[in-house]
Amino acid sequence: MRISVGQFRPTGVVSENVATLRRLAESARDDGADLVLFPEESMFTVRHVHGPLAEAVDAGWSTFVAEVTRIAADLQIAIVAGGYEPSGTERPYNTVVAVDAEGRILGTYRKLHLYDAFKYKESDSITAGDRGILTIEVGGLTLGIMTCYDLRFPEVARALAVAGAEALLVPAAWFKGDHKIDHWQLLLKARAVENTVWVVAAGTRSDNTVGHSAIIDPLAVPVAFLGEEGEAVETAEVTRERIDEVRSFLPVLANRRTDVDALRP
Repeated sequence: MRISVGQFRPTGVVSENVATLRRLAESARDDGADLVLFPEESMFTVRHVHGPLAEAVDAGWSTFVAEVTRIAADLQIAIVAGGYEPSGTERPYNTVVAVDAEGRILGTYRKLHLYDAFKYKESDSITAGDRGILTIEVGGLTLGIMTCYDLRFPEVARALAVAGAEALLVPAAWFKGDHKIDHWQLLLKARAVENTVWVVAAGTRSDNTVGHSAIIDPLAVPVAFLGEEGEAVETAEVTRERIDEVRSFLPVLANRRTDVDALRP
């Protein structure tokens, strides 16, 4: 199947961001994509929200999901995008919604690991996910979803791979900083080659986040990538055949030891 990554600069206004999603989804469709992955905070970026975050989320989440499903159905392309979902508290969930090409919701994933690092504390305003991992089926492939900081926790990617994921979809808003692009690219490649799966990553591009969206094959070879573009799409063919090829000489999942107590989850 063909998968696109869409990279852009989210604002604090849901309607503006949805309009951008439609433009980029049209570009992805024109590239022949079956699915387009958008970044974390595609609904809106918290930094540009005026007033209490929970109120903005309560007002915006259902609209965002409805618009994503409408775009998917209109353009006949599956869409995966990040937003914020009400939790019933002042701290919403950081949630990814996955929609098929008919506009049907395939599932939602609530970010498990909150970014309490590098002098930032996401848990001050966001509730950690409570439902575990999510895999979906699109175009004959099993896709696993993880969000941004989850990338630093290899057990998430491994759990998805063991659950059958053949590609990891990683929406992100990866903060800038010393060596942060290096970390991003290193971790994307590591998650790919240690699990012999595709990794598809879409990052927001802003004054605070790096962009650098990429599609990486199961041997950690980037096959499509962006830099600091403010609004762009890149597309690549993502195949099970490439997974089978790599696993024929690098069978790490088959060689994995699960019979030793110290190595069990």
